[in-house]
Amino acid sequence: QVQLVESGGGLAQLGGSLRLSCVASDVAFSPYAMGWFRQAPGRAREFVAAMSNRGGTYYSDSAKGRFTVSGDSAKNILDLQMNNLKPEDTAVYYCATTSRLYVGRKESEYDHWGQGTQVTVSA
Repeated sequence: QVQLVESGGGLAQLGGSLRLSCVASDVAFSPYAMGWFRQAPGRAREFVAAMSNRGGTYYSDSAKGRFTVSGDSAKNILDLQMNNLKPEDTAVYYCATTSRLYVGRKESEYDHWGQGTQVTVSA
């Protein structure tokens, strides 16, 4: 069973930055894409960003222009650089992988999930 481990969450102020990282435990694992989702209290888990194994990047409207996803598909590493953070970015951020041959934006389209890392942005 592949394990995804996230790191880098924490507390930031309005306008600040944080960088999240995710690594899959099995280097032989070869997902089509890795992505980031987030879930705020009382809300559904939502897509944030993803990167395919060919390097294509995808963003939600709320992440576009502020967040940058990057990584190394050969090493199953995915990072999320978050700039200009807002209080509404406060959530638990989850790393996920998909073996479907497209980059989906729905939770149901991803197969493996990390435990999540808390991001809190204060005003």
